[in-house]
Amino acid sequence: MIRRDVSLKFWVFLAVWLGLLIVSPSLSNAQQSLIRGTVVALSDGESLQGVNVALYQQNVLKLGSVSGADGVYAIPSIPVGVYELRATFVGFMTYSDTLRIGTADRIIINITLEVSETELGEVVVEGEDQGGAARVLAGQTTITPADIELIPSPDISGDLVNYLTTLPGVVTLGDRGGQLFIRGGEPWQNLVLLDGMWVYQPFHILGFFSSFPTEILKSVDVYAGGYTSQYGGRISSVIDVKSRNGDKKSYAGSGSVTPFVSGISFEGPIARDIVSFLISYRTSVMDKGASRIIDDELPFRFDDLFVKTHAFLSKNSQLSVSLLKTHDRGSIFEGNDLEPAENVEWKNASAGARYLVFPRAFPVMAEFLVSGSRLKSSIGSTGQSPSRSSLASANTNINITHYNSFGEVRWGVFARSLKLESNLLGQFQNTYHRLEYLTEVGIYIEPELKDFYGWDLRGGLRIHSFPSKDSGFLEPRIRAIKLREKDEFTIALGSFHQEIVGLTDRRDASGVFTAWTSSPNDNNVPEALHAILGYRRTFGGRFDVSVEVYAKKLNNLFIPEWTSYPRFTTSLQPADGNVIGSDVRMEYKREKFTGLITYGLSSVEYTAQQKSLGLWYGEDELRFRPAHDRRHQLNAVTAFDFGSFDLNIRWQFGSGLPFSRALGFDGFMVVDGNTDVFSDPGSRRVIYERPFNGVLPTYHRLDVTLQKKFSFPNGVSLSGLVGVINAYDRNNLFYLDVFTLRRVDQLPFVPTFGLKMDFE
Repeated sequence: MIRRDVSLKFWVFLAVWLGLLIVSPSLSNAQQSLIRGTVVALSDGESLQGVNVALYQQNVLKLGSVSGADGVYAIPSIPVGVYELRATFVGFMTYSDTLRIGTADRIIINITLEVSETELGEVVVEGEDQGGAARVLAGQTTITPADIELIPSPDISGDLVNYLTTLPGVVTLGDRGGQLFIRGGEPWQNLVLLDGMWVYQPFHILGFFSSFPTEILKSVDVYAGGYTSQYGGRISSVIDVKSRNGDKKSYAGSGSVTPFVSGISFEGPIARDIVSFLISYRTSVMDKGASRIIDDELPFRFDDLFVKTHAFLSKNSQLSVSLLKTHDRGSIFEGNDLEPAENVEWKNASAGARYLVFPRAFPVMAEFLVSGSRLKSSIGSTGQSPSRSSLASANTNINITHYNSFGEVRWGVFARSLKLESNLLGQFQNTYHRLEYLTEVGIYIEPELKDFYGWDLRGGLRIHSFPSKDSGFLEPRIRAIKLREKDEFTIALGSFHQEIVGLTDRRDASGVFTAWTSSPNDNNVPEALHAILGYRRTFGGRFDVSVEVYAKKLNNLFIPEWTSYPRFTTSLQPADGNVIGSDVRMEYKREKFTGLITYGLSSVEYTAQQKSLGLWYGEDELRFRPAHDRRHQLNAVTAFDFGSFDLNIRWQFGSGLPFSRALGFDGFMVVDGNTDVFSDPGSRRVIYERPFNGVLPTYHRLDVTLQKKFSFPNGVSLSGLVGVINAYDRNNLFYLDVFTLRRVDQLPFVPTFGLKMDFE
């Protein structure tokens, strides 16, 4: 059943958008035609995103489109006539063809673009997908490999996570732990997809690295909030990663080595111009490299493997199959004579198939996704049995896009089955073992209206049901964008729910282990309401400034109950939250220089209800800042191109995170007839101040890298990297155990270097 407390406005919203779905195609001329196809590069057969495809009559622009992430474009509602079809993209020669369009034609034209020796001008057809940190659209930022290369990294190839942490509103605990908090949300509230596959732990234990090496990336869409109805099951953000398809013309590859990580990649045709493969593997070498340089232990190891095949099955269909495997292990605290090491480990595995087709008889594009994902994680002290958690899911999605003169109408259905298992050794919910099976099904609809009084409107409604728990939810959403020549205005509003929750103890300054479980209350699952208002302006075509203000209302959160025992406890307490903030981004680009400054101001407040709070603080409700509430965050990035050298510099600053201070310790024992008070030491207990009433030191760091590339005959090149991490050796805190007062700092001053060889 759908929740009974759904108000009338939800049903009105549903009726309006369903009506638009039915009516909008009929409003366009049923006798008008449609052109669809894919744009690829001649050099390697890779699909091209952002290509302007337009129809002209006597050199006058009539209709146009922009290719998407798969190189797909569509020009609907074309009147009868003779047209010139042009495809233009910076750095490529213009494609041109003359077409005679008849009545109700359904034409498929796949376009191949050839690299140009000279950069050509292009007619721009407005679209949503634009790169650059300052080009944010209602919380959405599109990232390309070229953007990632601007950020200093200990890996010569760069990594996605280093760019993500330059975005305002993205908080990280530092260079250890693999945790990202986006606009007030917690890591388990982020949806991370790779080619449509769910990835439950996408970042490695060393914070410089994600599970997605730059060699495999095509583009990444990051929604810090207000995301579209296609996405669901998470209440904070979406990171949608799309990989490259692999070279369909010739074989190419690379190999790299640094003191932190070594990696190889290889790609090429299986059937020339039709089927390709792409393989990437990385492994950490810190124990043999970086740890010896700084003469200190870096107890972290990780590996990741990615394999993909892609095929153009026919003129109007394509298929890809992807596989990702990762393995992380390490010690948060290395241990000493008094305290054992605290070891953490997790394994990711995701596999999926994606089929894309243009039915010849209908003006639609259909996408079919089937995937499976699994995460296994554990944490425990040396010599003791670890706590364990695992999550496995099977996912199926069907997404349909209808093209018409008023815009697009997208809709889809989805189904998931999940298995959740945890063994927390009695530290949580008084259970040693918990096993759950869940199912999710639903449907979404997302009509789009182009140029509605100058606005592009995309409404949406997602119906998300949990048959295994006899519950469901309606999620209305809307995004509005007003594009003008030099500036734009954006708005996003939406409702989001999450049945599967992650349990992490945030009372310490770090919490890297997450136990997954279903929401304790079936009809009151974690819920978020998002609101975003944005403005961007371009000055002189080189300088972009954007400002966004946002708010999130979080309801029905479940957090570990506040007790005198750190780490996992025996029950949960309900909580609500409020997030407000503002992001400012400024980016300046010239041919040889890029400068980027981002600033984030935010406030996160939780309100918890717990029966025992009256005993602790004399009140039944507790308001506090959670451990990830970083009020101020600043990043400054500069990238210089000196011809044969690239110099990249990044300085980052973060205000202190809140933590719970301990006033002291005591001991107690339960006295009964079997207790020997002379020999039983009792149990230790911590006496806290009010939760998160303290503030840790500020965080700031300077990273610098210098890279040079040498080219050789036969398509071989060699790149060299030198640089420093934490150039002025700031002692930034990573981990503080308030129970034992153990402290672990982040990386000190670390010189880094690397070599990478590419061939094609």
